[in-house]
Amino acid sequence: MSKFGQLIDVDIPVLLDFYTDWKNESETMHLTLRDVAAALGDKVKVIKIDVDKNKELAEALRVKTLPTLIIYKDGEMKWRQSGEQDANTLIAIIQKYF
Repeated sequence: MSKFGQLIDVDIPVLLDFYTDWKNESETMHLTLRDVAAALGDKVKVIKIDVDKNKELAEALRVKTLPTLIIYKDGEMKWRQSGEQDANTLIAIIQKYF
């Protein structure tokens, strides 16, 4: 979990996508996140976290529904949403935390 702390304790927004490969919606969200990362460049960190490989972290953050999207900035959770989001919505939300 200390690695997780290092990932989120930065001064730019960090968008976490909790997903699993066996869920069909994951591929759609991967494409959306790619668009978000391309649009915002180095102003945001986009990190995909496979819940099957990171069960302890998913449980600690009480991730129940996939995908679950969480934004952190300076180590603090700023926003959380379960379910798919489109790229423009995510970009607008992330820009609030610049």
